[in-house]
Amino acid sequence: AEDTNKDPAQFRVVIEGSVRVLHPNVHLDISRIAREALRNAFIHSQGRLIETEITYSDKLFRLRIRDDGKGLDPNVRDQGERTGHWGLRGMRERAERLGGELDLWSEPGAGTEVELRLPGSIVYEASPARNGVRLFWKKMKNDHERPS
Repeated sequence: AEDTNKDPAQFRVVIEGSVRVLHPNVHLDISRIAREALRNAFIHSQGRLIETEITYSDKLFRLRIRDDGKGLDPNVRDQGERTGHWGLRGMRERAERLGGELDLWSEPGAGTEVELRLPGSIVYEASPARNGVRLFWKKMKNDHERPS
């Protein structure tokens, strides 16, 4: 695809919280949503700043991609697609399939923001060390409760 920006956009990534390992299947869908949102921002927005914010918290994983570009046509924003394009619809379908929410905000001349929110309980891979401690603790507890 051709780049419609005359000058390259600045790109910034902000990470909040401690990075956590994501379930492989969830990671793949999150990556595809992020790829589509970033592709749209770089190719179509004509923005000068594109920012990705990733937030890791116990209860929530959030991915936010925003630009300061020209914004989306209100018809495209409301319908979620342009004729022959499936990007926004595909992102929404992936988010729903994962059990999350995808919000899109855009105003002509004010940029675009895509936010994906997913429950931490389905996104994060359980820590092997933490599970090992739980199994060990459970075994010890059971060993002490056995009759002599």
